[in-house]
Amino acid sequence: MSKLVRLLVAFFFRPVSIFLSKGVGKDLFINIILCIFFYLPGSLHALWFELK
Repeated sequence: MSKLVRLLVAFFFRPVSIFLSKGVGKDLFINIILCIFFYLPGSLHALWFELK
């Protein structure tokens, strides 16, 4: 996938972005917890994960 598409997916569909990159694992569960409790930290975690 292109970098722009990956960043858009990371911003709008945070857990999906992590799942597509790493699969099921601790990063996915961390992102789901962040998204359930806080919108912005979940977004930042997904964007940071895609940019590193």
